Amino acid sequence: MARVLLSLGSNVEPRRHLDAALAELSAAFGRIVVSPTYRAAAVGFEGPDFLNLVVALDTSLEPEALDAWLHALEARHGRRRDVPRFSSRTLDVDIVLYDDCVLAGSNHLEIPRRELLEHAFVLKPASDVAPDVTHPLTGKTLAEHWRAFDGDRSLKREPDHE
Repeated sequence: MARVLLSLGSNVEPRRHLDAALAELSAAFGRIVVSPTYRAAAVGFEGPDFLNLVVALDTSLEPEALDAWLHALEARHGRRRDVPRFSSRTLDVDIVLYDDCVLAGSNHLEIPRRELLEHAFVLKPASDVAPDVTHPLTGKTLAEHWRAFDGDRSLKREPDHE
């Protein structure tokens, strides 16, 4: 079983879509650990704020199979892929870490996700849920990365999911 961190975000009916995604993840993978939810401004376009969180789970799926499962999850919740990359979305789910796996290449799958260390809305909830996990490229823990983060920390913690 691999320990995986997933980043989830939504700015279109975000509570509804995030709650439904968490329910599906739990049903499919069993016990999940959910970070606090944070509100952050849209990046790369003008739009409503996003709600973001990170989920830790264990899976026997290989990264490519998990990514395909997550794309199907997004599609079930109305995610459109025929719109500009930087636009509002019902559900965005990305694999940010998959054990100590490093994947980069010709396909779209990048592990660890670059956004993990670039955006507070990914790094903060990841460090909340898995502070002692070591980033496979830097050798530093997620908590160390958050303490050293010098980017925009403009996050607002939202009420916890029920």
